[in-house]
Amino acid sequence: MARAADKAYSVLRERIVRGIYPPAVRITEKEIAESTGVSRTPVREALCRLQAEGFVKVIANQGALVTDWSPHDTDDVFELRALLEPYGAARAAKRITDEGVAELRALATAQYRESERREPGFIERIGELNSHFHRKLQAFSGNTRLTTLLPVLIEAPLVLRTFTNYEPADLLRSAAHHLEIISALEARDPEWAAAVMRSHILAAQNSSRRSRERPRAAAEPVNGPAAASVVARAPRYLPKL
Repeated sequence: MARAADKAYSVLRERIVRGIYPPAVRITEKEIAESTGVSRTPVREALCRLQAEGFVKVIANQGALVTDWSPHDTDDVFELRALLEPYGAARAAKRITDEGVAELRALATAQYRESERREPGFIERIGELNSHFHRKLQAFSGNTRLTTLLPVLIEAPLVLRTFTNYEPADLLRSAAHHLEIISALEARDPEWAAAVMRSHILAAQNSSRRSRERPRAAAEPVNGPAAASVVARAPRYLPKL
């Protein structure tokens, strides 16, 4: 039963994040059961889990509505992250091991490479790398309550979709922030780690607001002038191939 519920959860979550099930659309237990090949009981369990994480709103005897995030909802999530994640980063700077730094560096470097190359499927890969980086970093904080709470915010659908609206310069800046956070952790400097994390979250919030306020312009080439200023700063953190 647990494996069937996990399967239904994974399939539904991916479809919501990818926009196959767009905001405000209604999905029924029958439809989900038929498309995932599981019975309705694990589907109900999956929907309850997705509701707790903010992906859907379950309506009795009607299935579920995919969450339609308002600008207010979006700002609430970013504001909570800007309060909590710097605290976790500061704690991690005092507790993380050399092995932990190496794990995070591998994720951050992979995200930067994806942001540079922008090969097919890069948005999904960046989203996953970003999520893993933030979750692992908070795990090194040593605060179990924080690590239980944050995944719901870090993996909220609006956060995963944010990358689809990023310009190349935004992607590079975000990845460069991760690399600078690594430098702060390596230096065991909690104030530096917290400051960069807060800037990282606020920059993401600003990008989200800009994408809501005006039509998205054609993507600038990764070697364009806006991206170049970010690339120029990267060698301080990024190992060369």
